[in-house]
Formats: sequence, C-alpha cells, structure tokens
Amino acid sequence: MTKLGMNLFTWTAAMHEGMDETLTFLQKTGFDFVEMPIGEVEATADVLTKWERIGQQASAIGLDVQTCAILPPDRSLISADSAQREAGVSHLKAMIDCSAAAGSTILMGPLYAGFCVFTGKPATEQEWNWSVTAMREVAEYAETKGVMLGIEYLNRFEIYLLTCAEEVVRYVEAVNHPNCRIAFDTFHANLEEKKIGEAIRKVGPYLVHVQISENDRSTPGQGHIDFEEVFAALQDIDYSGPIAIEAFGINPPDFAAAAHIFRPMFESPEQLAADGLEFIQLRMSELLND
Repeated sequence: MTKLGMNLFTWTAAMHEGMDETLTFLQKTGFDFVEMPIGEVEATADVLTKWERIGQQASAIGLDVQTCAILPPDRSLISADSAQREAGVSHLKAMIDCSAAAGSTILMGPLYAGFCVFTGKPATEQEWNWSVTAMREVAEYAETKGVMLGIEYLNRFEIYLLTCAEEVVRYVEAVNHPNCRIAFDTFHANLEEKKIGEAIRKVGPYLVHVQISENDRSTPGQGHIDFEEVFAALQDIDYSGPIAIEAFGINPPDFAAAAHIFRPMFESPEQLAADGLEFIQLRMSELLND
C-alpha cells in the first residue's frame, strides 16, 4: 500500500521539536508520513536525543518518519581535498544516525556531492570514483542502522555529478550495495528528461522513494508537469513505495534563497499540503478505476 507524505521544507529548513501543530495538521489532513530535513553536522548524544523525541512526537499521532538531506559544499564526496571527502562521509553517517534515532528507514537526497558546487566542467572519472567509493562505505554503515539511502539526481543548475535517470542508475549499480537505491523527484526530471515516464521506468528496478514536485515548486496539479504520465509510469513498474509532496515557499528565508524562490507560489503551506494530497489521491484513484 503506497503511503503518502509531506516534506517539511515548506515549513522549516531545520527540524525542531516545536512543530506539534504542523504534524497534527498533516496527520488530520490524511498524510501517512512526514519527510524531515536533517541538517546536523554531528550526531552528539544531545542531537540524537532530540531526533528520538521528534520521531516519538510523530509516531504518537500516527505519522511515520522519513528524512532528507544535502551535503554542504565543504563536505563534498567529489572534492579534490581528501579531508573534505572524509568529512562528507562522517557527515552522512551522522545524518544516518539522526535518521535512525527518529525512526526513519529512508534517508534521501543528493548525498553524493556538495550542493551547488561547480567547476564549470562535466564530472570527471576521478570525481565519479571518489563518490562511488565513499558512498559504498556510507551504504555499508546505513545497513547497520536499518536505513535505506535514496539517491536523488538534481538538475544541472544545482549539481553536476548526477543529473538524469541514466546517470543515477549507473551510479547505484557502481556502488553495488542493497542499501543504496534511488529517489525520484519530478521537478528535476521535468528539467532534465525527454520524457518523465521513460525516466521513471528506467529507475524502476531501484526506486524506493518518489517526490511529487510541480514545475514551479508550488501546489502539485497547478503547474504544467504531466502527472498523468508520472502516475501511469509508476503503475507500470508496480511501484508501491512512499510518495511525498515537496514544495518550496518564500519561508524559511535562508532555504528560499538557496532554492531561488523569490515570489509566493501558494496561499499557505497548509493550503498546498491539503490541495496537493487531494490531487495525488485523485490521480491514483483514477488509475485504479481505469
């Protein structure tokens, strides 16, 4: 049974314990899980205790937890500086620890390279090998914690190592570990793929998580992405894993700046969540009734 969730970037870029009202709203609206951003650098005892409490808050009202993260520029797995690569591995392990503490079984995101770091050139074979080798170590650690890594490719304006379905499939196959799989985001696919449905079918054998995100990062169904194609492709590959809505607004300001959101795209996070969920449920219902 596919579970539907909401990414909390619409409310916060740094998860904290004072979000009971938001969590309760999402549960009452009909969501099965929440996707929580992790920005911790170290998994200290205090940090892990915080994530345990956050996970317990969600669980107490019937919400499952998943987690998402990015790598800071100075902790990239493709840095020419070996110390930065080692710091990146440590950073990912800390995020896995936080995920496990919160009860998350999937940590997804562009975990393979620093976010918005560019050389002006395509990725080199050496950069590829650095990332694959490091990710294999991270995946081995994730397995010990019961956490699945969902590797998400981004668009060319945010990263340059993995920017399409073909590349992320090749990457996961190169890492060659059962805890390293693929997460698919319709926003990035809309920018980089010829046909989104074909991209979904390509990643299908490794797909563990899907983010439904509109072309302008607003309410799903109110932009131009062909979601009929998206859900038809998911049905074709018999996908039954989690599906989350991801959207960005003008708040929080720091994250809005990083995502280049400069004008309001929706009335409120609550409006977006409720309307987005209704849209996804309708699309899925139509497929079942065909």
